[in-house]
Amino acid sequence: MKAHDKDTQFKMMTQMSTGRLVLKLGLPTTISMLVTTIYNMADTYFVSSLGTSQSGATGIVFGLMAIIQAVGFTYGHGAGSNIGRLLGAGRTKDAGKYASSSVFFGLITGLVISVVGLSLHTPLMNLLGSTNTILPFALEYSLYILLAAPVMVLCCILNNILRYEGKATFAMFGLVSGGLINILGDFLLIKVFDMGVPGAGISTALSQCISVVILIVPFLSGKTQSKLSIKNVFSKNNTDASSEKRHFSAPDALIIGSILAIGLPSLMRQGLGSISTMILNASANPFGDAAIAGMSIASKVVNFIFCVGLGIGQGFQPVAGFNYGARKYSRVKSAYRFTLLLGMVLLGTIGIAGCLLAEPIIAAFRNDPDVVAVGVPALRYQAAVIFLMPIQVTTNMMFQSTGKSVRATLLSATRSGLFFIPTILILSRLMGLAGIECSQAIADVLASLMAIPFAIHFLRSLPEDN
Repeated sequence: MKAHDKDTQFKMMTQMSTGRLVLKLGLPTTISMLVTTIYNMADTYFVSSLGTSQSGATGIVFGLMAIIQAVGFTYGHGAGSNIGRLLGAGRTKDAGKYASSSVFFGLITGLVISVVGLSLHTPLMNLLGSTNTILPFALEYSLYILLAAPVMVLCCILNNILRYEGKATFAMFGLVSGGLINILGDFLLIKVFDMGVPGAGISTALSQCISVVILIVPFLSGKTQSKLSIKNVFSKNNTDASSEKRHFSAPDALIIGSILAIGLPSLMRQGLGSISTMILNASANPFGDAAIAGMSIASKVVNFIFCVGLGIGQGFQPVAGFNYGARKYSRVKSAYRFTLLLGMVLLGTIGIAGCLLAEPIIAAFRNDPDVVAVGVPALRYQAAVIFLMPIQVTTNMMFQSTGKSVRATLLSATRSGLFFIPTILILSRLMGLAGIECSQAIADVLASLMAIPFAIHFLRSLPEDN
């Protein structure tokens, strides 16, 4: 990237009004998140048309995809947070080493997931909550997801690096293109060529490959400040993580450690999401395939709504990280307030619609009375409290973007782990299926309330601008 372009980028990140900047970076990210969720919902829609057990398979494989995405977001957010602060401090070369290291080790980890997952394929599907009737379809679907695991990890990493550089439009184009191809692929392979459940897996794997090709173009064409190079991983370099120069042999242990430490909240968030999906499926298992299918569909719909708040929050992340690195702390505060308010208003409005239209929404995926009976109350409970989600999301992203990994990790563990797991285990025994349906909503309220004092303390502790 030319010096003039770097200067223009720096001025945009540190001088444009924070509300406008969050929208500028958040809108492409929101579109990307929505399209990504839409093609996940498209898988659910097309597969659900094949039968209730097939519909349940999407919920099982969703847990596997959460594991893969957890790895991708760990490396992507871990590298991206560091890159944003390094670029804010003018340290472009160091940013390139973080980017290269995250891509290299992310691909290796994705390959390990493929090998281990395929070696333990059936036990893994059972662990994720599959019933005997769902298992054959879960195996067919997950085969292609496991084969594409390295590509899926790489897609998450490249997307997040681009966002933290302030290049959200490039990231949006890559994800949206892949998402549209996935939807088209689902229609052709399942409806036209009658390939059944494997068609959904093939379509997802192919769309991820296309997204990666598009996402890597900005790096190869010099549109990014952080450069991808194998030399950045396997050569000695000066690294400055704490104001004093240090020399490390490659691969740089300090860089890898920093990526994993800052990315740990994402691993915790996504990993616990996968574990919670496993526990949810296991809790619903005694109530049959319809219960698993109904909860799976409700979760997909809520994730779609949640993506609006998550996309805006991810537009906030580079603003917070860059300005924190540039020591413009007042901009971190104003961006946080804007993102929180906008997210609560948008999600609150959409949540009302979700409550009112819960029955036709669930029936549109699987018009089975048993599935609808489970999915409708689950969707209404979660939609009613979803306006609180921006509190935990924006606070968590603020901590992660500014390098406060311990607090970010703790808050990441609340929604799907610290509160959800004990809630569903207790309520499923006390209330049966009704307890399963309301558990996530209760966990969301508790997680949001816990985030409030953390946010207040941090914002008050920020010093004056330097």
